[in-house]
Amino acid sequence: MSGFVAIDFETANQTPESACAVGLVKVVDGKIIETDSFLIRPPSRRFVFAGLHGIDWSDVENEPMFAELWPKIGVWLRGADFLAAHNARFDKGVMEACCAAAAIAPPVAPWVCTVQLARDMWNIRPTKLPDVCRYLAISLHHHQALSDARACAEIVIAAQEDGWKYSAAG
Repeated sequence: MSGFVAIDFETANQTPESACAVGLVKVVDGKIIETDSFLIRPPSRRFVFAGLHGIDWSDVENEPMFAELWPKIGVWLRGADFLAAHNARFDKGVMEACCAAAAIAPPVAPWVCTVQLARDMWNIRPTKLPDVCRYLAISLHHHQALSDARACAEIVIAAQEDGWKYSAAG
């Protein structure tokens, strides 16, 4: 695959391994070719952020845990030139914590942060996802994993259309 995968995690609480949803958007040649999202049963029933994303224990108690979902997620990430996320440090941390908890090697693809990309390309401030989406006229249902991942993909596509090229050197 020549392209990237935009990813967004929602977490149940402040612990990074508490992923309760993930949105995935595959982009090839500047076009979104596939999207999907999964609910994830976190290792704890403690939900602090249900008011933010609308997901609580009753939504995920019968869903697969991260380790059970990994075969599907791993297929999504295979061959990606990079992974993109808005505030990539957060999503990368969630990915690494979930992988560690499941005794799975995390993906080796580099991460591109669309917060930094929005600042570098268009000097957008503040760079919260709703702000960047408003600036670029991207539709968003914030804190819904697939919508956030799709918005992130559209930010990268807009940057590519404005001349940004991914470089492994940064």
